[in-house]
Amino acid sequence: MSTPSTVFAKLARETLEAAFGGKDPEPSPSHELARRAACFVSLHTSDGSLRGCIGTLEPRRSSLYEEIKTNAISAAFKDPRFPPLSEEELDDLEISVDILHNPELIKSEDELDPDIYGVIMESGYKRGVLLPNIPSVTSVQEQLRIVRRKAGILPEEKVKLYRFMVDRYY
Repeated sequence: MSTPSTVFAKLARETLEAAFGGKDPEPSPSHELARRAACFVSLHTSDGSLRGCIGTLEPRRSSLYEEIKTNAISAAFKDPRFPPLSEEELDDLEISVDILHNPELIKSEDELDPDIYGVIMESGYKRGVLLPNIPSVTSVQEQLRIVRRKAGILPEEKVKLYRFMVDRYY
């Protein structure tokens, strides 16, 4: 287990510990956690494999404090790609929190860079999201292929693309 070095990752870890019977995180007086912001909480195993990732594109809670707590629980227990987290897994978990900047509509995929920008793809009611700076995603084409698959958008469907930056905290 890595010790969280930021107030954001520490809150996510304490929230998960509380879910397994630990002490609830103390409400933070930090102004960083009092603001409203969208975020994703990502859980990785010690070998770097994704174990859960849930987030929001717009703030849905009254504060980042509440947003992180909600998304940490969802990443651990409600990510449909994985079984619920077990208490035994918690110690080996690496936790990161991505705080999103506002997405911006782009005209061309030439405005993307998978190391810098996350991408949102929309077609009608279907929408997919992929965070930036994922080690296994090395090209814009791969980034778009993954987000298209996640959204269930067919190659011939017309899409809107948005890009966004994140501040990632461990």
